[in-house]
Amino acid sequence: MQEHEILHSGCICNAMPRRHFLTTGCAVCATGGLLATLCQNTPTVSANAASQKTNAMRIRIFFALHSPVQEQPDWPNLGFDFRPVISRVVEQLNAACNDIEFIPSMVNGAQATEQILTEDAELDGTDHAIQGYFVMQLNCWNQCVQSCVATQKPVLYVDFQFAGSGGFLVYTAGLLRAEAKNFGFIGSSKFEDVILAAQCFKTITAPNEFAEAVAKVRKERTPLFKLAVKEDPVDCLPIPELLEKIRGLKLIAIGGMMGGNLVESTKSELGIDVLAMDYQEINALWEKADRNEAAEIVQKWKSPNTVISDDVSDETLERSARMAIAMRQMLEKYGAQGITMNCLGGFYGKQIQAYPCLGFHEILNTGKVGACECDIRSSITMLVMSALTQGRPGYISDPIIDTAKNQIVYAHCVSSNKVFGPNGPSNPMEILTHSEDRAGASVRSIVPVNGMLTTTVEFSPDRKELLFHQAIAVENDPDDRACRTKIGAVPLGNIEKLYTQWDHYGWHRVTYYGDLKAEVFAIADALGWTVCEEA
Repeated sequence: MQEHEILHSGCICNAMPRRHFLTTGCAVCATGGLLATLCQNTPTVSANAASQKTNAMRIRIFFALHSPVQEQPDWPNLGFDFRPVISRVVEQLNAACNDIEFIPSMVNGAQATEQILTEDAELDGTDHAIQGYFVMQLNCWNQCVQSCVATQKPVLYVDFQFAGSGGFLVYTAGLLRAEAKNFGFIGSSKFEDVILAAQCFKTITAPNEFAEAVAKVRKERTPLFKLAVKEDPVDCLPIPELLEKIRGLKLIAIGGMMGGNLVESTKSELGIDVLAMDYQEINALWEKADRNEAAEIVQKWKSPNTVISDDVSDETLERSARMAIAMRQMLEKYGAQGITMNCLGGFYGKQIQAYPCLGFHEILNTGKVGACECDIRSSITMLVMSALTQGRPGYISDPIIDTAKNQIVYAHCVSSNKVFGPNGPSNPMEILTHSEDRAGASVRSIVPVNGMLTTTVEFSPDRKELLFHQAIAVENDPDDRACRTKIGAVPLGNIEKLYTQWDHYGWHRVTYYGDLKAEVFAIADALGWTVCEEA
């Protein structure tokens, strides 16, 4: 590790949380060493505690997280110990910024944040005033940064990648849309970039200069690449034939919330039917699934092309195989081409007895659609694009953006290992536990990289809009934290623009191998939709 580098390693579809998060107010502050345990009703250390640096600017650090040792399934993973990370961040900031005193606090949401901000406001105009805020998003959806920005003091927002990245992207996009000038942000795997951004607290003369100062650091620290693209011809349907083919397609949606007009507009705009169901039928099919057939599926998964983690038992594989059988039977019964399920809510709430990740994997490898988290928008995107490409599988992901590598990293626990379609070659894969709770079984697909062009889209029939960007795949990230499959890709265009749409579209994106730009624009033209180019 370099001197100023911390471990930046590293699944909700919309901007709203998909898991249970702490909402009660509590916070802890400390001025050195490991921070004390975050717990309810623990008082904060006053900001006018003895200063460590004479005449220094005083900046409050907010670590936004559930608890110092994670007790619930979420990014990065159950049981993750944030305390060494927090200690290292505080120590490195104080060592590198001699004229800034950083005062660390931990908060789990807006209520705890507001409590500390109220105490800070009482110190304004004194020698102990807090002059700005450094917010590090350690878990995804703990709200803190919005309250800090509302103080009008300069705020630096930092992503602890593969941990807080969903909230970081969604909240950053919202604040950019609000044109908050006192708000700067950075998501980098090199902590020296974060330090340079933090030093902007000393370089500005007014809070409304802060966003521009941090943006300058971020852009200067983002490397530029000229990458060759490998040839990958895609046999696409003509657009009129495609639009005719998708009309009448059916998507089974299990255990999700069908609010809003997305389902209705999917039918009226695309002709795709969404069949909403509870867990009852899939559970009944899972119970009755043929054990011999399940055993055959397990043996197929145990091929030489697949590495199976020691903590995934044969029993877990058998339960996953039965779920694969049950989902296939659902598709056959209803004549559907795709299935999506509220897998996290179902498994955490014990409404299903096995994760569907491996079953989705099997379905994707046949050219049909198996989609995570009852994400209707991404599922219909996959139905259309897989029909367009005659069976290439879409890959739903929770992305992160790493400016140190000029990369967007697409991360999720479900992936095909036949990225060129059912008749294409299979790439190596691993079967591991589902990342966030370290239970069940999921997939890490070691996909082709080294110059493969990818096209990423989201269909929005309710807005009559297509979201679109492209990137060149350059690496498989094996990091243990967050979701299992991680495809690092260099975006074509402006990585800065990639920060702008997460509040409107949520965290998920769907990625396909191949240059499908012309086809995406042609689909939009044929439907009378617009294309939002997010890079």
